[in-house]
Amino acid sequence: MLTLLGFAMIATFLVLIMMKKMSPIAALVLIPALFCVFVSKGAHLGDYVIDGVSSLAPTAAMLMFAIVYFGVMIDVGLFDPIVRAILKFCRADPMRIVVGTALLAAIVSLDGDGSTTFMITVSAMYPLYKRLKMSLVVMTGVAAMANGVMNTLPWGGPTARAATALKVDATDIFVPMIPALATGLLAVVVLAYVLGLRERRRLGTLSLDKAPTREPEPEAETVLVGAGAGAAAGARAGGGGAGAAHGGPGSDAGGTGEAAEEEFQGLDPDRPTLRPGLYWFNALLTVALLTSMIMELLPIPVLFLLGAALALTVNFPHIPDQKARIAAHADNVLNVSGMVFAAAVFTGVLTGTGMVDHMANWLVDTIPEGMGPHMGLVTGLLSLPLTYFMSNDGFYFGVLPVLAEAGQAHGVSTLEIARASIVGQPLHMSSPLVPAVYVLVGMAKVEFGDHTRFVVKWAVLVSLVVLASGILFGII
Repeated sequence: MLTLLGFAMIATFLVLIMMKKMSPIAALVLIPALFCVFVSKGAHLGDYVIDGVSSLAPTAAMLMFAIVYFGVMIDVGLFDPIVRAILKFCRADPMRIVVGTALLAAIVSLDGDGSTTFMITVSAMYPLYKRLKMSLVVMTGVAAMANGVMNTLPWGGPTARAATALKVDATDIFVPMIPALATGLLAVVVLAYVLGLRERRRLGTLSLDKAPTREPEPEAETVLVGAGAGAAAGARAGGGGAGAAHGGPGSDAGGTGEAAEEEFQGLDPDRPTLRPGLYWFNALLTVALLTSMIMELLPIPVLFLLGAALALTVNFPHIPDQKARIAAHADNVLNVSGMVFAAAVFTGVLTGTGMVDHMANWLVDTIPEGMGPHMGLVTGLLSLPLTYFMSNDGFYFGVLPVLAEAGQAHGVSTLEIARASIVGQPLHMSSPLVPAVYVLVGMAKVEFGDHTRFVVKWAVLVSLVVLASGILFGII
């Protein structure tokens, strides 16, 4: 019964948010609360929620101060050279822009933190997408998939979890997987190229100085979202942000010089918050922060707390200016942190009631006996739905040891199972249980349901490419 109710709860959540019948925050709170009553555990709801909040509180704190830190860096102009370099490469060509999004997200993902990757990628690319009226879900989808492939780095989380759970060396998992993961990243770039060509056909001839030469034709699959979509406010440069949300491809936004300039304000060279004299200080501070994070000198929430405080103090020494910067990013902080705590209710109920354990055991038990010698393939396939519907901790510490034990009984090595377990990460990064995805859709002003509807099929395809490559190269 718990297995059935667990799948029903997840399905109900996904259907409601994709059909836009409920906001993600409301669905993350109310649906698990209702199902908790269904399983006769309503009296323990408070305990489950507190446990979930306690486990995600450090993540929420990290996101809050990371948003403030990178928001300040955007305000003072740290990423303006990146934006200018991308503009030079893209030349107002939608295909180049989408490919540039994939490459930028992959490069920034080297720091191992999804939230940081999405903040930098969206802050650099969002003004360009808005100015040229490109589909914002293409941006969020490509960025999420590129980050998902790079999330398999030993310091990114999943590989380290797999190594810890199975008591093997993370290097022995990751290094042999490099050819398969490189193929997966190439698949993301090729997919970005294809999606970019589709955007080019949809929008016609483009220019950064004026609107498209013909009215773009709407597509059912590429959705632009207006303001008030329930997403967090985007990065706000100079108090105005990288553009307030405007309408979709058929709206008048960007059709006039005034609206176009407002949309492109993220690149305004004259915004009052710029601190060109402190550019190298901010650059070195950011490098030091990311290096400390990779070296794990301090917990990540502490690093971002210290970094945000230092960035505010040095760049805006006057208290009213500091308050103004905090207020400028308050909407984003509130929405993202609220989403994380709402997700804590969902994960708390899923774990506390035992639903997640019953679901995992049911999936393992349904594996046919004849598939035993192919447990690498089975593990890779199971990693797609399981890492999407479960946290990485739940999958790698709860399910993976069971799969590894079943594989060993049929002569499949533990390392092979560990490698297969990381192929689902391109899909995992768009899971509703991943806090970083709310940073992505929030800063891009995209409905989470729209992002999910667009990205899932492509992310599954990329994951299967990684799995097939691993089998072809003899890694899995």
